[in-house]
Amino acid sequence: MSWNVSEITAGTRAIAPLVVAVVPIGLVFGAVAATEGLSPAEALLMSALVFAGGSQFVAMDIWTHPASVAGLGIAALLVNIRHTLMGVSLGTKLDAFSSSQKIAAMLFMADEIWAVAEFRARAGRLTPLWYFGVVAPFYLAWVLSGFIGALIGALLGDPVVYGLDFVFPAIFIVLVMGCWKGSETGAVLAASAAAALTVNHYVPGVWYILAGALGGLAAATVAVLWRPGAGE
Repeated sequence: MSWNVSEITAGTRAIAPLVVAVVPIGLVFGAVAATEGLSPAEALLMSALVFAGGSQFVAMDIWTHPASVAGLGIAALLVNIRHTLMGVSLGTKLDAFSSSQKIAAMLFMADEIWAVAEFRARAGRLTPLWYFGVVAPFYLAWVLSGFIGALIGALLGDPVVYGLDFVFPAIFIVLVMGCWKGSETGAVLAASAAAALTVNHYVPGVWYILAGALGGLAAATVAVLWRPGAGE
């Protein structure tokens, strides 16, 4: 594989706005991790190895001393189970990747990276170098911002006081709007929200995440089956 710099640069340009957006989220994670007793090095290591913002925030939310490995593992599974469907979708567009490159692409797949890759696939072919240009700056920004956030977390205190807790859902709103396809998308979002809110109200823990995913999946299935000509 020859190193085509223009391909890498194109990937970096595509992810650049989301790199800027993920930095404050990483800072908030680092600050939250510091308030839970993690050192800056531990926060950096968690971001580097887990590389899943949702799972990391949930882990901090249920963090105990000593930490419950089983509880954290189940929470991470529930939060990231959506990656199964995302991986299936993205995997069909990686025909230019070798087997090892496909594994690496899935390993470093995050919501933002998946969304940018899906947008790119609509207009052209995904290549390993373009994907590398997307992943490298985003990964580094997430890991380093978490480290810096943990360093200054003790000075900031609770990030919720500053309203920084809204940064994480805000970026997902932007990603969802980028995937908007009309009323069907609205129905899926409404079903997912209703299921998540209902389960969150009645069932303790993070099961509302799985409920939201299943609610949205059910709504999407119904929408497909009700399309004109679907039964033919």
